Amino acid sequence: MVGLLGVRVVDFTSQIAGPYCTKLFADAGADIIKVETTHGDPLRTWTASGEDLGGCDSPLFRFLNASKRSVVGELGDKAIGDLIAQADLVVEDFGPDATIDRNALLRANPALVLLSISPFGLTGPYATRPATEFTIQAEAASTGGRGLPGREPFQAGGRVTEWVSGTFAAAGALAAVRGAQRTGRGEHIDFSIQACMCMSSTVFIDLMWSLLEIEKDESSGQSSESPSIEPSKDGYVGFNTNTAQQFSDFLLLIERPDLRETGEFDSAMQRAARLDEWQTILRTWTREHTTADIIEQARLFRIPVAQVGNGRSVLEHEQLVARGIYVDSPADPNAPSFKAPQPPYRIDGERPPAPRPAPRLGEHSGDAAFQGDARTRRGQEKPSLPLAGVRVVDATTWWAGPSATHALAALGADVIHVESIQRIDGGRTLGGMLVGKYDDWWEAGNIFLAANTNKRDVTADLSSPRGREILNRLIATADIFVENFSPRVMEGFGIDWKHVQALNPRCIMVRMPAFGLDGPWRDNVGFAQTMEQLSGMAWLTGHPDDQPRIQRGPCDPLAGMHATFAMLVALAERDKSGRGHFVECGMVEGALNVAAEQVIEFTAHGHLQERMGNRCPEAAPQGLYPCADHDTQNHPRWLALSIANDEQWSALLEWLGNPSWSTALAQANAAERHAAHDKIDEHLRKAFSDRDRDECIDALIAIGVPAASLTNPRWTAHHPQLLDRGFYESVDHPVVGTHPIATLPYRFASVDQWIRSGAPVLGAHNREVLLEVGYDADEIDGLEADSIIGSRPEGV
Repeated sequence: MVGLLGVRVVDFTSQIAGPYCTKLFADAGADIIKVETTHGDPLRTWTASGEDLGGCDSPLFRFLNASKRSVVGELGDKAIGDLIAQADLVVEDFGPDATIDRNALLRANPALVLLSISPFGLTGPYATRPATEFTIQAEAASTGGRGLPGREPFQAGGRVTEWVSGTFAAAGALAAVRGAQRTGRGEHIDFSIQACMCMSSTVFIDLMWSLLEIEKDESSGQSSESPSIEPSKDGYVGFNTNTAQQFSDFLLLIERPDLRETGEFDSAMQRAARLDEWQTILRTWTREHTTADIIEQARLFRIPVAQVGNGRSVLEHEQLVARGIYVDSPADPNAPSFKAPQPPYRIDGERPPAPRPAPRLGEHSGDAAFQGDARTRRGQEKPSLPLAGVRVVDATTWWAGPSATHALAALGADVIHVESIQRIDGGRTLGGMLVGKYDDWWEAGNIFLAANTNKRDVTADLSSPRGREILNRLIATADIFVENFSPRVMEGFGIDWKHVQALNPRCIMVRMPAFGLDGPWRDNVGFAQTMEQLSGMAWLTGHPDDQPRIQRGPCDPLAGMHATFAMLVALAERDKSGRGHFVECGMVEGALNVAAEQVIEFTAHGHLQERMGNRCPEAAPQGLYPCADHDTQNHPRWLALSIANDEQWSALLEWLGNPSWSTALAQANAAERHAAHDKIDEHLRKAFSDRDRDECIDALIAIGVPAASLTNPRWTAHHPQLLDRGFYESVDHPVVGTHPIATLPYRFASVDQWIRSGAPVLGAHNREVLLEVGYDADEIDGLEADSIIGSRPEGV
């Protein structure tokens, strides 16, 4: 696999988001030169366990920076300038306060793509606020949506915001690089981590509330799912029941068929209203069975199920072992080995090549040049979106697959979404919650409306030969054909790689199964919640005195963005080979890469990471503190505070008036503050309890201390920073009317608006698209008369 061989990247970033972005490029063959200061990337000396590294670089740094080269330098250095002049992509996280002229970089290299990653983006009223992972999650409405109303909300653990951002950034950057190579025109990408986490963790709840036409209020945005992670006889087991059929079968699983008859717990709202009663019923059964027994029984019902993984147990999971997910780190005589996940995709059955060891600080400073001949720049063509001219046949459903094709469509691809009136896209079924408000309720599913903008929609009954012929004709015209059903579905229709190759030798086929195309879990059903449960993401989420909790959201777009990146790598491969390629992008493997630190810590240091609630290894003190003011339901308004360094700690104490309790801790370092966290929290809770939250936030921000309110996920479309950056665009729809729709978590300098058309109604483009692929008007009428195509779900 040559993939991105010849793509040149200069990487100025540190920590996780930027390095994971460029790691994906490095895995695919790009040449990455990492530019560091004399102190190096702080991650070189970081471990979550605080383990003494003995002068070696940390295992997490080595995972994220394998196959890269390192030079010591600064932007103004001639040698660094020479690198930028020959680069395809520069990635930086200097932030809006940096005294750099980004426009000058773009003028010096007109075909350059410049990716700027920052907490809130480079513009907007929050752009210069001090921030950490924790306060970004608070402002992104991630934390505010998690937990039960009235109880302390909690963050998504494992620095997931940074990992998700790196994935989104890589997909957007690679699309821009492809566009620049085609047109000779570069691009500036202004990436907002806040917008990324808002998009990834709120499941478009804001759109649901807009569809319900509920006025903005102060009601709690917190909620939880059930069934979800439940206690078993020997630990925990994770479920989810996203469809009515899955929940109906779940009641059979727990031996309560009577509840199928009464229907009293059928909806999530019914279960939430009687949560204690429902959980008693549920857990009476789960506590009587082992996790393994529950999984075996649930699989027979095709209910999504998994054990709750952590940094130790995932190494022994039968599916992950069979797939060879975890491998030893690249041999490095100067550092101990560890295990880490392989890249989360295969092209033509092969993983990307094994990585080279990560570089020592400045290891390549004397050889700071890209390999190969100097880049020949093509003349500039007329501006266009980077993926203009790419045609995608999108047979995906729910959110993971549609999120991938959503990005492709926004970036210019012609995406034709294929579903059927016999089996509509699962994202549409969420409109069932609005029956009575909208006659055509299947057009009101919030996930479908958000994840399918800029697409065309065709229906085709694939159980019929005539329906499959429609899909065949579409594939014959496509650059990419993508599907995300369980493996047996498309194979049952006879649509496999051999079939696609015969129809169109240049077509790239992309499959996004939950657990991969081989192994004992190949045919298991899985959704985002399943991936969070199995991968370890849930293991690090929740309060320490509580059970693991799912993060609720990130794994769908994570799978989607990893697949988007893999598709673009395959397109680059096709540019060189002239033929189509087969891409496999298992959903769980994206989650395992994002949860990599747990396995790295365990195999390198024997340290099993655990839940820390609203604390984290990177900052202390950190937490949610109730203030004097309360909302209209008498719940406290929470202040999110995160102290990431000694300077911020000193500033906080000075703002508090250097109280007597702080005297012994005034000079405390991070480790000492962690050790005294309980004591510090006790005093901070008292200090904030008689203060107004918003006044505190304004004052703390002014002195450089990261602080934030908890954004309610129902009202993110009102957030001043997201509004200022145009993250939401107003979209008119023929059934549901006009609503704000989330776009992409980055702005391209050349793009004023991402959404060119709203999500299509069912079968909206049947006639248009079928005429394009050779059907005549009479044939189309016949297909509609026989319900092979249509515009209304069967039976409605």
